Amino acid sequence: MKNKYVLLVLVLLNAMVLLGQIWPEGAPPFARKINIIFLICSLLYFVVAFSKGKK
Repeated sequence: MKNKYVLLVLVLLNAMVLLGQIWPEGAPPFARKINIIFLICSLLYFVVAFSKGKK
């Protein structure tokens, strides 16, 4: 169940990043921070997922 919440947060952040790419004029002033947070969270999620898969 915890995994679902992490994925939901990543999907919401991804939607904000995508919207900023499609419509840059409408991007909020904090869009750069959202992009960085999304990339870091995605990286951490995949590192944890791959490390669990190797065990």
